[in-house]
Amino acid sequence: MEDFVVRFATVNGTGSASANGILARALFRCGLSIGPKNMFPSNIQGMPTWYEIRVNNSGFSSRKEQADLLVSVNRNSIAEDLKGVRSGAFVLYDSTGGFLPPKREDLQYLALPMTQLALEAFPTSAKRFNLQNIIYVGAVSALLKIPVQKVEELIQERYGKKKGVESDLTAFQLGFRYAQEHFPCPLPFAIEAKEADAEKILIEGNYALALGCLYAGATVVGWYPITPSTGLVEHFSALCEKHRKDPDSGTRRFALIQAEDEMTAIGIVVGAAWNGTRSFTATSGPGFSLMNEILGFAYYAEIPTVLFNVQRCGPSTGLPTRNQQADLLQAAYASHGDTKHILLFPSHPEECFHFAYLAFDLADRFQTPVIVMTELETAMNEFVSNPLKWDSERQPDRGKLLRKEEFQQRQKPFFRYTDEDGDGIPYRSLPGDDAKLAYFTRGSGHDRFGRYTEDASAYAENMERIAKKFRLLSEKLPAPEWIQCAKPSYNMCVVYFGSTNEAMGEVLAILNDKGIFVDTLRIRSFPFSKETQSILNKYKNIVVVEQNRDAQMKKLLCGELQLGVNVQSVCFFDGMPLIAEKLAAQIASQI
Repeated sequence: MEDFVVRFATVNGTGSASANGILARALFRCGLSIGPKNMFPSNIQGMPTWYEIRVNNSGFSSRKEQADLLVSVNRNSIAEDLKGVRSGAFVLYDSTGGFLPPKREDLQYLALPMTQLALEAFPTSAKRFNLQNIIYVGAVSALLKIPVQKVEELIQERYGKKKGVESDLTAFQLGFRYAQEHFPCPLPFAIEAKEADAEKILIEGNYALALGCLYAGATVVGWYPITPSTGLVEHFSALCEKHRKDPDSGTRRFALIQAEDEMTAIGIVVGAAWNGTRSFTATSGPGFSLMNEILGFAYYAEIPTVLFNVQRCGPSTGLPTRNQQADLLQAAYASHGDTKHILLFPSHPEECFHFAYLAFDLADRFQTPVIVMTELETAMNEFVSNPLKWDSERQPDRGKLLRKEEFQQRQKPFFRYTDEDGDGIPYRSLPGDDAKLAYFTRGSGHDRFGRYTEDASAYAENMERIAKKFRLLSEKLPAPEWIQCAKPSYNMCVVYFGSTNEAMGEVLAILNDKGIFVDTLRIRSFPFSKETQSILNKYKNIVVVEQNRDAQMKKLLCGELQLGVNVQSVCFFDGMPLIAEKLAAQIASQI
C-alpha cells in the first residue's frame, strides 16, 4: 500500500502522545512521507484522545476518514472508534483481563495484553501504566517492520535524560517480541525503510514561529497562557534560555512576563515596542477579544505591535483544542472606530518561520499592529518541511526610526505625526534619545504635531493619513500564490488560505481524476493587493474554501474588492482536520 493510516485511540493524560510521537519520528527517519495528527480533548486527563499517522508515497498528509490499523487502548471509545476503520483493516487492542471488543466480521483483531504485560514486568514501577504505551510502540514496530534501532534511538532521545529509561527499552522489546510471536508480522502494508531525505525536517508550527521571533530579534514577551498558543511562548522561552543569555555571567537578555490577564499582556508588548524593543504576544480567540481595545490604541498612536493569534473553535470558550479560521473579521478590524490591521496567513511551518520574522519588519516599517493568523492545526502538529533557511546578510527593517545622530544632521524639526514623504508614514523616535525628539503619545485626538486636539479637521486629516499608508502597504505584503492549471475545464478559481493548504494538493489530484481542472489562489495576507483584485477579475466563478461557519474570508474579499462575479463558499467548521475527499466533493458540487 502506498497510502495507509495508523490511528491510536487512547486516554488523555496517560503519556500516549509521547509514545505516538516516537512512532511518527521513526517512520520519518525511515525515509517516509508522513502526516501526524494529534486530536485531543481540552480537559487535563481522562477523556478519549486520538493520534494518527498517515504514510503516503505521494507526499499527501491531510487526514483520511478511515484507518488501516487501529491501536485501541481506550475501552470506553472502542465501539465508536471501530466506525472509522475500513473493511479489511487490523485492530490492535488491549486484551488484558480477557477483554473482547465489539466484533466486525470484516476486521482482523490482534489481542495484545498491554496492561497485563506492563504490570507483570514492572510491578513496583510508578510509571507502569505509562509503559503500556511503549509496549504497543514495540508491537506496532514489529507489525510495520520499523527497524528496532531507529525506535530505540528515539526512546533514548525522548526519555534518556530521565531516570529509568531502561524500563522503556524493556517495554519496547516486550511489545515487539509479543507481536512477532503472536501476530502475522509484518502486515501487508509494512514499510520498506530507506535513507531519510536529508533535505527534509519534521517540525511543529509553533516551534517555527518561535524561531522566527528569535531571528527577528524579539526580546520581550507579554503573555497570558491560552491553548493553543502556549507552545509558541514556551518554545521561545527555551530558545532564549539557550541563545539570549550572556555566556559569561548567565544574565538573561530577554524578558518573558506572564501577566494577570490578556489586556495587561498586550499592554506590556505595546509599552516595550514604544521603547524600541521588538516584543510580541501570543494568544487565541478569547484572549484576542480582550486585546481589542489596546490594539486600537496601538493603531491610532502608531506603535509597532506584533501579535500571534493561534485560532481555535469559538465563540466563547468553544472547543479549545479544535481548529477553525473564524477570527478573520474580528482581527481585520479589531477595536472600535475605524481600524484596519495587517494580517498574515502562514500555511506551513516554513512559512511560519519567515512570516514571524516578517511581522516585526512590517510592524516597524508601517508603525502599526501586525497579526499573524495561524491555527491550531498548523501550530500544534508536526509537518515534513523543507529546512528553514536564513539569509545571514538580512538586517532588521526598523522603518522610519529617527535616532539622535541622524536628527542632528537634519535641517528641520521633528513632529511625530507629520507626513514628510507623502507615504502616510511619519517618523518616530525613542524615549530618552534626545529632548528635541520627545513627544507625548496619546490615544486621544491629536494633530500632525502630536498635540492634543478635538478639532474636527485635524482628526480627519490624521485618520486619512493613516488610511493612506494602508492603501500603499498592501503591495508590500506577501503576494497571493496563484496556480493556473494547464488545461482549465471551468472558468473557476478556488481561493483558500492557512491550514487548508495541506489538503489542497490532494484535492486537486482527486478533481483532476474526475476531469475537473480549476485554478487556485492562496491568500497570504490582508489588506488585499491590487494583484489579488486583478487575478480574481479574470474568473466568472470563485469558490472560497474556509474553516468557519459564516464565510468570513468571502465577506472580506467581497467587502474590500470589486468582485462582479459569482462568489461561493465551501465552509467546514466542525473543528476537525480537513479530509481531502470531502473537500473535493464540496468543490465539485459548486460546478
